[in-house]
Amino acid sequence: MTSRQHFNGVKTAALFGVMWAVLLGIGWAIGGGRYLWLFAGLGLIGTAVSYWNSDKIALRTMQAVPVTEAEQPAMYRIVRELSTRARQPMPRLYVSPTMAPNAFATGRNPRNAAVCCTSGILALLDERELRGVLGHELQHVYNRDILTSSVAAAIAGVITSVAQMAFFFGGGDRRDGGNPIAGLLLLLLAPLAATMIQLAISRTREFDADEDGASLTGDPLALASALRKLEQGTAARPLPQDQRLENVSHLMIANPFRGAGMARLFATHPPMAERIARLESQAGSLGGITRY
Repeated sequence: MTSRQHFNGVKTAALFGVMWAVLLGIGWAIGGGRYLWLFAGLGLIGTAVSYWNSDKIALRTMQAVPVTEAEQPAMYRIVRELSTRARQPMPRLYVSPTMAPNAFATGRNPRNAAVCCTSGILALLDERELRGVLGHELQHVYNRDILTSSVAAAIAGVITSVAQMAFFFGGGDRRDGGNPIAGLLLLLLAPLAATMIQLAISRTREFDADEDGASLTGDPLALASALRKLEQGTAARPLPQDQRLENVSHLMIANPFRGAGMARLFATHPPMAERIARLESQAGSLGGITRY
């Protein structure tokens, strides 16, 4: 494990700690702590449901269909090679029939994982660049990032729901000893804090998957080249701002929406320029690339 990976792991753990503190803090603030364990239980239930069904939800949302080796020989060849190199089981392979270029991995563990490419990314990238992308996605599976993102999304959702219930069902009622200003702040700030923490976790995991995926393929510049194309491709063919798509967008290798200004603050992915710069630095430390 590199020092950067260690730092990112500590950062992720710290962000999770802050998120749980926000959730439990809401429970403590409402009713003097009588509902503390209820909110903790809601967080755990939400996490379990999201984690167990993450693959079905994401694949259904993207209208993805399973593909055979005859239909997608390059995908199968690359994923089989990289899975064998990592000594991991081969995931199921899917293609989403959208021309918006992107890819994602999902599933609760390596034995129950799926990797999906859109028709757009298969048309956009050459095989070397596709190999870089698939290495990135496989590392999301091996690093248990689907669990990490599911936990973050579930806790953020519970925090938002609890803040809303607290405000509308007595959190701001003076007759119950509540402070309406404090209730309004709770309604606004708690979900915002949860969302910002969730996004920070997502960005951290993307950096790790870039680095680990490039190490798996031995070719950081292939992924850097793919990210350059994806930045242009997603800008030309963004996905519509649909709530169902927004719920799974954090799984994708590139932000699938057109974002500018304040929208960048709430992006689920780090800036492409920074990701590319890190990969180029990694290639320099490796003394070049390894051709396949």
